[in-house]
Amino acid sequence: MAVTFASKPADNGPFYHGTRADLKVGDLLTAGRPSNYHPGVIMNHIYFTAMVNGAGFAAALANGEGHERVYIVEPTGSFENDPNVTDKKFPGNPTRSYRTRAPMKIVGEVTEWVRQTPEAIRQFREKLAKNKGEIIN
Repeated sequence: MAVTFASKPADNGPFYHGTRADLKVGDLLTAGRPSNYHPGVIMNHIYFTAMVNGAGFAAALANGEGHERVYIVEPTGSFENDPNVTDKKFPGNPTRSYRTRAPMKIVGEVTEWVRQTPEAIRQFREKLAKNKGEIIN
């Protein structure tokens, strides 16, 4: 599958998306869902990472009552470095975080990753609640 890059990410994957949604191989993730981090914000992008543990952390923070899930995903269109963390918070892209407006295809599921402690998740949620910074949507 040929994919173009909006800002030349130097990552070939594999890529992961963390969520609590129960999805199947072949399903497509699409933009237009509520943000897990900012109430009332509808996201214009699908966010993903090349770091399985980062996707696991996103799954732990995701809204919903389902189990934490980490899916292996393939971009179906162009993608770019996530401007909410790259350069704005961390020089370069050490989190290997990306976003796309194009659907992401589920190609598999990961069952093993380093899970965050309840205390780490609580602390991160508190930090998010105090963050008054603007997100780039």
